[in-house]
Amino acid sequence: MSASDINRLFLQAIISRHYMSDELAKVLCKKAIEAVSMIRSAVVYNPAFFDTLVVQVNESLEPLGLEFRTIMNEEDGKRVWALVNNKGDEISQMATQYSSQEIAFFKQLVDQIMLAPNESFSITSLAALREVNHLPVKSNMTKSQAEVVLGSFVTRGWLLKSASGRYSLSARTIMELQPYLKSTYEEETLECTSCMEIVTKGVACYRPNCKVRFHLHCYSRYRTPKCPTCSTEWTRDRLNKVGEDATLDDRPPRRKQSAHQSSEGEEEPEEEDESPPPVKKEGRKSKRKARSSQDTDEEDEAEAMDPKPSRRRG
Repeated sequence: MSASDINRLFLQAIISRHYMSDELAKVLCKKAIEAVSMIRSAVVYNPAFFDTLVVQVNESLEPLGLEFRTIMNEEDGKRVWALVNNKGDEISQMATQYSSQEIAFFKQLVDQIMLAPNESFSITSLAALREVNHLPVKSNMTKSQAEVVLGSFVTRGWLLKSASGRYSLSARTIMELQPYLKSTYEEETLECTSCMEIVTKGVACYRPNCKVRFHLHCYSRYRTPKCPTCSTEWTRDRLNKVGEDATLDDRPPRRKQSAHQSSEGEEEPEEEDESPPPVKKEGRKSKRKARSSQDTDEEDEAEAMDPKPSRRRG
């Protein structure tokens, strides 16, 4: 058996897919072994061989600045794999699928998701579409076109869309853009106390200033009823939420000052709310007062314009 043949077949399979589940990755490994076995004798698949194959494949990918990396999905706690770029601006790897304008739109979405208040790490559909107006480059993208691009981001696994219509980062984006997220959003990036991976959905210690955060699947394996850092007594009901469930209000995400500044160095003003102000309903009495005051004003104005002195009634 030639180990290089198995490596080559497995490498071709992951390059054609880029992102896959743990089950599919192991199926592809088995298929590579079976294909080589048809020509010459091959080893029987086992988990240890899969781990060895991943190491060998990554050695082949290292000169290209690529890596076959794994992470646990925050949604269901299942392991996923992806072929990721280790060099340069990681978002640039989307250029094979999207235009520069669409990549700029995606970066704006990531920016607003990472800067969302209350550690909610999610934005509404309306807020996502508004980002078309904040693109750093001149854009002719319409709201209708933005909706199509958003759907493409979800379909290809770059973003998640919840049942309530909020957008958040997917496991693929977190894994492939991990260096970019940690360097660009150093203060906003949260790490799981258990697995040390980025957290955008999970639970947090409710004690102020405590930095402990857990993925839900990591917390399910944590058996100690105390915070590992501040030793506060824990109950599941009292833990704070991280992710969409942490959304307490509709305040818009803040913007990094360096992202949107004028030529004088001043930050651009936030987009004003175009909705009309609430109309206060007036009762009959208030309407009568308004009418009587209006009549009085009109009489005063008429007297001021009339050169003849007004007659007083006896």
